[in-house]
Amino acid sequence: MSLCATACRITLMASMMFLVLAFTAQDAHAQKIQDLQKQCDRGNALWCFNLGLMYDNGDGVRQDKFKAVELYTKACDLGNAPGCSNLGLMYDNGEGVRQDKFRAVELYTKACDVGNARGCSNLGVMYYKGEGVRQNTSRAKELFGKACDLRDEKGCEYFARLNRK
Repeated sequence: MSLCATACRITLMASMMFLVLAFTAQDAHAQKIQDLQKQCDRGNALWCFNLGLMYDNGDGVRQDKFKAVELYTKACDLGNAPGCSNLGLMYDNGEGVRQDKFRAVELYTKACDVGNARGCSNLGVMYYKGEGVRQNTSRAKELFGKACDLRDEKGCEYFARLNRK
């Protein structure tokens, strides 16, 4: 067999192996999505949240904001604070739902009340801007302080900024 024929045969075999591996990885990923969905359907809030993140960001699945809202809602209803905070963000920005600042405040409050730093920080922004609530800079500062205590970098930045005023 000539050197060229051998090289072509090796290249063909490598290409076939790559395709087999790619399809195997794709099948494994599809199975992972199915497993996450099953766990979510069984009431596992963390898996609902994680699956929501995947759909929200298009991570391994086609991005679908509506599906993300559905999964964050389920996670939040099951007591997952990050799910409540992310759902609040969806309402705040009108992604996958009609924009509703009042609903965003409710969801950020629910997340913050159980110690979710990002929920506290986002709620602070709402009070600072007067979106969905009456503007209240002292309440915003309090919420940013709580977020900072919970190690949210943005909360610390906002808290420091309000202290300089």
